[in-house]
Amino acid sequence: MKFVIKMPKRLNRSWGVDLILFLLLGGVAVFMSLPLVFTISNAFKPLDEIFTFPPKLFVRNPTFKNFTDLVGIFSDSWVPFSRYVFNTFFIAIVGTVGHVLLASAAAYPLAKTQFPGRKILFSIVVMSLMFTAYVTQVPNYMIISYLGMINTYWAILLPAFSMTLGLYLMKQFMEQIPDALLEAGKIDGASEYRIFWQIVMPIVRPAWLTLIIFSLQNLWTNGSVTSHKFIYSEQLKTVDYVFGQIASGGLVRTGPVAAVTFLMMLVPITVFIITQSSIIQTMSTSGLKE
Repeated sequence: MKFVIKMPKRLNRSWGVDLILFLLLGGVAVFMSLPLVFTISNAFKPLDEIFTFPPKLFVRNPTFKNFTDLVGIFSDSWVPFSRYVFNTFFIAIVGTVGHVLLASAAAYPLAKTQFPGRKILFSIVVMSLMFTAYVTQVPNYMIISYLGMINTYWAILLPAFSMTLGLYLMKQFMEQIPDALLEAGKIDGASEYRIFWQIVMPIVRPAWLTLIIFSLQNLWTNGSVTSHKFIYSEQLKTVDYVFGQIASGGLVRTGPVAAVTFLMMLVPITVFIITQSSIIQTMSTSGLKE
């Protein structure tokens, strides 16, 4: 009897090619990071450096005056700044969690259950992706007004729950799960709810982690910008709307605006950095097929 030892396959590629690819990708990464570096640098520049032409990428005389001026602006507000922060985090977190749960629960029967009208419903979901928020803002306002949710948190949360991008993404991932795996759970006596929570959701973890990033970013920036169309009470407004009012103050507030831009991008970047490792580690399961 002969034993054959299979050696691992090696890519037929020289070290020179690997070095060229590394330098090429490194150069692209550095180029794409320049806007981020410039934004961070601007937040710590004094006013004369911000208006320097041509603009400098790095700050020469770093200062915290932009942040102290920002604190001074908020100290004159009759609504505490902590209230704006609470509103923003509440809308972003509740809207994201609700969207992920609702999109996942709706995608599971669309992906793994045969029922009349299934293809028509999914076609409607796909077609809804063609329309931007500017097209649907009038119908959204009419629906929110009819439900009596104007000037409440629900005016922002309800549209966030029903975004169809999450439903489409979750449905596409769930279709890759082998039916035999779900049938094995049913044979073991697991209910549909238990199969959904303990089998389906862990497998599609890359999908809902990615969805968390998209939803949180939308609610933290674009969603908060449009909140003034539904929320009129100052106590319910968000940080992003207040920062927009600061930016409308003209050239005098250029420094605080630079600080605002830096602060507003901290949360989405932090969430992405925290979740990207989990997405990479679990991405192998997204290609599981029967």
